[in-house]
Amino acid sequence: MPKEVISAPQAPAAIGPYSQAVRCGPFIFVSGQIPVNPATGRVVEGDIAAQTERVLKNLAVILEAAGSSLAQVVKTTVYLKDLDQFAKMNEVYARYFAERPPARATVQVSRLPRDVGVEIEAVAEA
Repeated sequence: MPKEVISAPQAPAAIGPYSQAVRCGPFIFVSGQIPVNPATGRVVEGDIAAQTERVLKNLAVILEAAGSSLAQVVKTTVYLKDLDQFAKMNEVYARYFAERPPARATVQVSRLPRDVGVEIEAVAEA
């Protein structure tokens, strides 16, 4: 099964040696997205809700470039800097995955790139 690298110019560029996403077989694997505004290259200002909103918008743009969508996401992993922020993150997350939400794991981590509060990766149907 050959892999296809997915690149979405409307999403933040990768900040290291990785692809925004990779299609392999019937799945698209989206790298962890942080709350970077693709227009400015800067981390969005605001609380965890604002950061989660930006992350999910970034994921959506990448999935659309791959011919998929958030509705086709089957699994996410949410990395939170502070698990006490779970409820606020979850409120935003629930709006994006209102129907048939994907499987999910949420973990607290000690630090994320650019010291953001949230990072989310996803696996979706192609």
